[in-house]
Amino acid sequence: MDIGQGISIEEVGQRLKAFRVGAGLSPEEVAQKTGISRAAIYRYELGQPIRVDTLGKIATLLGISLPTLLGVGVEYIASAVSFFERMRQIEEKVDQILVLFGPVSYLLTTDAYDAILPDVLKESIPLDVEDRAKALQDIEALLDILHARKVCYHNRMPSIISLVSAAELEQFFRNGFIGAYDPPEADMKLRREVARTEIENIVKMLREPPIGTQIGLVVDSMPSASFQIFKQADRSQVAVSPFRLGAFANIRLGVATISAAPEATSLYGAMTDKLWRRSLKGDQAADFIEKTILRA
Repeated sequence: MDIGQGISIEEVGQRLKAFRVGAGLSPEEVAQKTGISRAAIYRYELGQPIRVDTLGKIATLLGISLPTLLGVGVEYIASAVSFFERMRQIEEKVDQILVLFGPVSYLLTTDAYDAILPDVLKESIPLDVEDRAKALQDIEALLDILHARKVCYHNRMPSIISLVSAAELEQFFRNGFIGAYDPPEADMKLRREVARTEIENIVKMLREPPIGTQIGLVVDSMPSASFQIFKQADRSQVAVSPFRLGAFANIRLGVATISAAPEATSLYGAMTDKLWRRSLKGDQAADFIEKTILRA
């Protein structure tokens, strides 16, 4: 039985790749474990038609549901690598991004942030967890995906609306850019300098906004989960995530979701509008950060 109408074959291929990468499997390993040819796996990931029974075999191997691979309803994603790969795929086509990812939206970070991020991610993984080796291995794949996301963003420059929590910025400034409390090998002076650099970069963007970029500083309470809304001319999607790249990063535990359901995009859109209206902007926000956070 072939996949029916109303389901994007291209997006099925994208999800297949994202979950395969998150599982740490190569196309050759998927082919070997499922009995499907390697050439077929490559074709499917490129968006070629695939039979439902074949897709079911792959879904079973990857430990996910068939509806998730098909994009029917909500995508449930328990791997940070898979989640950020799905974000990369979606961002290749969007016109606008509305983001609440603390303390700083990754797409708006500086080179200094990227230089320290590998160490921060490694620090975030406890020494005594059973999956430490797998988590460390995942970091390399994750960093490649994040680099590709940032390159795509700078090449396409979709408009971005970023909501930033004043409370999280203050914590970021005080603790520095670290993955865990008191990381034993970290240069704390450097980590605090990097945090200051990122916050000063936000101040600069508030005073002199790059084309297509808007930032709102929220001094009110914020939702505990990070989320991002992707908007295209004919479609919107919302991604909700427990995964975190900033200070006290989390790339091991949690279940993220991606949904194009009108109810989900409408509810998260309404919440974003409320937060945006109440947020400080421009020079007012920049003054608040400089006087309340950077001079603390």
